[in-house]
Amino acid sequence: MLNRLLMLKLWLLVIVVAKTLLMNSPAYGQIIQTNPQQPESFQERIRQQQEEQNQQTQEQMKETWLRLNLQEPQLQQQQRIQQQEFSRQRQEMIRQQQFRLQQQETRLQQQEFSRQQQLRIQDQQLRQDQQIRQQQELRLQEQRRQQQLRQQKGNL
Repeated sequence: MLNRLLMLKLWLLVIVVAKTLLMNSPAYGQIIQTNPQQPESFQERIRQQQEEQNQQTQEQMKETWLRLNLQEPQLQQQQRIQQQEFSRQRQEMIRQQQFRLQQQETRLQQQEFSRQQQLRIQDQQLRQDQQIRQQQELRLQEQRRQQQLRQQKGNL
């Protein structure tokens, strides 16, 4: 941004200086003076117009230079303020993203904890079911053995 502003200043300065030099050059004046076909009053009018144009050009050059040099610090300050605001907004956005990521991580940890708890509970229930089945199986075996013993005693 500053480079473009500087380049614009330089181009304006070059244009104004070139225009001023062209109008003040001896060759330009000689062309007017050496034209004998034109009356002196016409040449004098052209000379006055040249001087007026010179003055206007110099005034424009001064105004442009002053405007650019007075506005540049304001533009730089504006640019600094905009960059600071952009940086602040960017930092805020990053902070919010980090906060959301932390919340998401916390939710995932809670979900994992709940899943692990459910797995432990299911595992515990399976073990209890297995123990109950084993106890039932042992009782059934004991009942069969007792029944076989009774039958054997009854057959004797």
